[in-house]
Amino acid sequence: MTGTPEPSFDANGLVPAVVQDAATGEVLMVAHMNREAWQATLQNRRATFYSRSRDELWEKGATSGNVMAVTDVLLDCDSDAVLLRVNPAGPACHTGARSCFFNRAT
Repeated sequence: MTGTPEPSFDANGLVPAVVQDAATGEVLMVAHMNREAWQATLQNRRATFYSRSRDELWEKGATSGNVMAVTDVLLDCDSDAVLLRVNPAGPACHTGARSCFFNRAT
């Protein structure tokens, strides 16, 4: 294989992206990336996603200041999911919580 591997984007041109704190291993959030968000993340080393509701790219923290500096980018074995390891500058969740995963189901 030559060059940088790319995710296998689905029929809608998207791939799920799991975001993990590089220091603690805590899962912070899950979002979607299209090819443009993938390329921006690799180039800028800041977590960038595709907003399905707004139909546009968004760099995490661009308005809040809670940017996520990307330390590692990994693909799963099938290349149909992305793992971003990040150093977060603040809360990941729009509610102000450190992680989006705080609602215990059981």
